[in-house]
Amino acid sequence: MSAVKQRSTFVTVVAWIFIALSGFGTLIGILQNIMVQTIFRSEEFGQAMQAAPAQPGLPPMATFMVNHFHWFFLAVLLVNLFMLASSIGLLKRWNWARLCFIAIMILGVVWQVVGLIMQATMFSFMRDQFSAAQMQGAPDMGPFFIAMGVVSVIFALAFGGLFGWIAWKLMSKPIAAEFGR
Repeated sequence: MSAVKQRSTFVTVVAWIFIALSGFGTLIGILQNIMVQTIFRSEEFGQAMQAAPAQPGLPPMATFMVNHFHWFFLAVLLVNLFMLASSIGLLKRWNWARLCFIAIMILGVVWQVVGLIMQATMFSFMRDQFSAAQMQGAPDMGPFFIAMGVVSVIFALAFGGLFGWIAWKLMSKPIAAEFGR
C-alpha cells in the first residue's frame, strides 16, 4: 500500500484565506491601476498638480509618494498577484510557494515596522500643521494623533506577530515535510 501524505489543516486554511484576500486585492488593484492610468495621468490632472501650493516641511517620503503614486499602486497590484500565485501554490503543496509565502510574511513584518516609521514622520508633520491652525481657533488635534498612534502600534504589533507566526509555522519540520523537499 502507498502511504498517503497527511495534509495539515493549517496550510489549507492559510492558503484559502490568502487566496481570498489576495484575489480580492488583485481585483481592487486592477481597478485602481485603471483609474490611476486613465484619470490621474491626464493633462488636466498634471496641470492641477503643478498649480497646487507646495507644503513647506513635507517629509521626503510624502513628496516621493505624491510624485510617484502610480508606481505605488502598480507595486501593490504586483504584490497581490505574487501573493495569489504563492497562495495557490501553497494550497497545492509546492515548496517554492511555501518559501515565497514565508518571504512575503517576513516582508509583511518589515512593512509593519516601516509603516510605523512612515506614520510617525507624517504625524509629526501633520501635528505641526494643526498646531499652526490651532492658533487661529481650530480645535486641538493632539489627543486624536495620540489615539491614532496607539491604534497604529497595536495593529502593527498584531499583524506583525501574526505574519511572523505564520512564517515560523511554515518553516517548521512537520509542515515542511508536507511539501516534499
